[in-house]
Amino acid sequence: MESVIGSAVPPGGKLLVIINGAYGERMLKIADVLGIECEALRCGENTKTDPDAVARRLDADGSITTVAIVHCETTTGIINPVEETGALVRERGKTYIVDAMSSFGAVALDLEKARVDFLVSSANKCIEGVPGFSFAICRGEALARCEGQARSLSLDLFAQWKGLESNGQFRFTPPTHTILAFEKALEELAEEGGVAGRAARYSGNYDTLVAGMSALGFKEYLPREDQGYIITSFRYPTHPAFDFTEFYTRLSEKSLVIYPGKVSDADCFRIGNIGRIEQDDVKNLLTAIASVLEEMGIASGA
Repeated sequence: MESVIGSAVPPGGKLLVIINGAYGERMLKIADVLGIECEALRCGENTKTDPDAVARRLDADGSITTVAIVHCETTTGIINPVEETGALVRERGKTYIVDAMSSFGAVALDLEKARVDFLVSSANKCIEGVPGFSFAICRGEALARCEGQARSLSLDLFAQWKGLESNGQFRFTPPTHTILAFEKALEELAEEGGVAGRAARYSGNYDTLVAGMSALGFKEYLPREDQGYIITSFRYPTHPAFDFTEFYTRLSEKSLVIYPGKVSDADCFRIGNIGRIEQDDVKNLLTAIASVLEEMGIASGA
């Protein structure tokens, strides 16, 4: 992400970051550290970003050259309208960056319809490789404009592409084992039926999780119509005996690890539905959660 922001925003350019969670805030911080002029267009963490608000901001400020948005904001699990936003960004002649770290490979996205110039994702997450590198899918003419304007030697996006095109090599020592794992992960993705097949499995995991957590008394942070199936935020129970640290520790002792919350205005924790897991794994987690609640003196459904 830092490579794309540092390479794609031209000298003297201005970045607009559309924010409804921690990962949008991170992009804003990256731009600030790189000395790039930037501003935020924020909405609530429980609210999808608004394409029309983006259009109004661009119309009001002609100095904005570049727009960045998160597709799946895993602070909550919300899916932002990147296709609708991209069409409006392109109409105004701006460069469009999409953070698809947690969605690429399992959430359908029409790159042409979205008019994406730079999409960034990771070798792990929905691709199900191992962590170790990220990648950018770039529109050719947008990448060409990056030549000579990177703010970092090692994270110069155009220079790395040029090196690969000229001799097939990384400019610096490549993560060879991670690349081999990535190749295998792509084969497995194709065998599963591509994006649609993986989405079906993850959606099944999500449906199983939400039904089970609801039966145990937990409530989702987001309204169902805005919630994606990648990761789900649940509110803390109101029972006075609930303590998240104890809850987390007891699950860890059963070899099950969940995510602490990132929501700024509510007490939540998160459970992921992606990776090499099936509905039986989700059911195993639900059984463990029921057991932990009983250990903590909290009745299921409370």
